[in-house]
Amino acid sequence: MTIEIKPLTIHTGAEISGVDITQPLSQGDAGEIWDAFLKWKVVVFRNQKMDHAQQVAFARTFGDLTIGHAVFGHVDGYPEVYSVAKNRWDNRYKPAPKNIRPWTGYHADITAAHNPPSVSILRGDIIPPYGGDTFWANLVVAYDSLSEPLKKFAESLRGLHKFEPPVGVDATDEYREMQERRKLTTEHPIVRVHPETGEKVLYISPSFLKSVVDMSPRESEQVLEIFWEHAVRPEFTFRYKWEENDLVMWDNRSVVHCAPRDIYETDFDRQLYRVTLLGDVPVGVDGRESVSISGQPITPVPAQAAE
Repeated sequence: MTIEIKPLTIHTGAEISGVDITQPLSQGDAGEIWDAFLKWKVVVFRNQKMDHAQQVAFARTFGDLTIGHAVFGHVDGYPEVYSVAKNRWDNRYKPAPKNIRPWTGYHADITAAHNPPSVSILRGDIIPPYGGDTFWANLVVAYDSLSEPLKKFAESLRGLHKFEPPVGVDATDEYREMQERRKLTTEHPIVRVHPETGEKVLYISPSFLKSVVDMSPRESEQVLEIFWEHAVRPEFTFRYKWEENDLVMWDNRSVVHCAPRDIYETDFDRQLYRVTLLGDVPVGVDGRESVSISGQPITPVPAQAAE
């Protein structure tokens, strides 16, 4: 079989076919997939019927894996796998954001950590007939399209990323205690340098980025809204309609993603499973690394833990 790569938009997303990723990959195939991944930021594999073990094995081809979720845990028997179920927030928190903006819900996974996951790999299990799509926004293209003065300004800034989810009135004591114990806060550069491609990335994860360091609340709000509004322009985004047994892999270091809330307006079920690769500590254009304020760095899950 010959690997084929089909771009899905001008800047972001490509479909990879001609390879069975449910089986061990050759070094050549893995390298070709990774090259396409770095170029297109989001890659899609269709009709790849997998179980948890096969998804974990595929992901380990490209690096060490993290715990399923740094706060919310994992599925039984597979510490690397996180269940992305439609109603996974039941008994935790349900309130919709009060001020819905075009960038509401966009995020890169767990950027509040000192070393956020580098790659996310999401597998479609139960897919609604319509609705439940996923968006990605390309933060490399977003940076490149800024004016030169705004690029320089962004490169001089640092942002405070926090993981402090709201707690509903019906949340269990166990969940409240877990949230308090696992709070995460990190200062990241607003523009990071991608560790493999050298590209500059407008590293703004709206769900986690709460303020700009050393700015007043009003200044911070105005500056971040300029960047967020810019980053989710339609020409920078890629919208994907899931099908059963799809697997999508994206670069958390260069894109943010969003699942629209329309799925909650239907009775359709939606079940996906995610694994994430261990990430590095972001570095700014000036060479300064991110600084951990609270919480522990994410650590790898040993391969034998799933056996």
